[in-house]
Amino acid sequence: MGSILLARHPAVAYLWRYVKYHRPRPRRGAMSETDLHAKFQQFPDAVREKVETALLDAKIALKVKAAEVLVDKGEMAEHAVTTAGRIGAKSGEVSELTTILPLKPNGAAHLRKFFRLIGGNLAGAGQVGTLHNMRFVFLDSDTKLLFATAFDGEWDAYIDDFATKIPEMMDYLFSNVEGWPGITAPDVKDFIVKYQIPAEAWFVAHPGLTVAEGHRLKRQEAAVQRFLSDLN
Repeated sequence: MGSILLARHPAVAYLWRYVKYHRPRPRRGAMSETDLHAKFQQFPDAVREKVETALLDAKIALKVKAAEVLVDKGEMAEHAVTTAGRIGAKSGEVSELTTILPLKPNGAAHLRKFFRLIGGNLAGAGQVGTLHNMRFVFLDSDTKLLFATAFDGEWDAYIDDFATKIPEMMDYLFSNVEGWPGITAPDVKDFIVKYQIPAEAWFVAHPGLTVAEGHRLKRQEAAVQRFLSDLN
């Protein structure tokens, strides 16, 4: 399989054409591996780079094909990546949102002061019942803010949850962003889409486990532990 992948790669075909027109007159006896390596090093840098890239690509492609054969088909289907709706990726019930937003002058300083005041703990965001996680990272010498989050369900419904459940918190944080219209503004979704960068790949360990289901399992486990404790 690896040889087939290599033979079909355009860079490898380019190498064969190069060798065909530049190789010396054939000599008796096969070349040793050392001789072949030395001859390869004589090729122009561009040619060697194409060959090395082709070999690397072929190795990765071979590993991917082997993994596809060996992996459980049900697991592959469970982790299938679809769309979160208007924008973003979704795996099972869990979707992603990543934005890089321009900050106002001193916006990073204001946010950093607030984050330090609360010890970086945004527990209040749990009021959004579909929120798995969220994080804030300052970029480019504090001129930009990376806001990334994972959530259950569709993109539009998630933004609606922010607007109805923690609007004050959202506006307090994002008022430090240039052009922020307000979480309840009619054009807030267009504003977020403008700065959102959809994930090219997305993996969730338990794609079928929603936040609500996680809470239910946690309560169930606590009840079982209490029952076992009472028996003792």
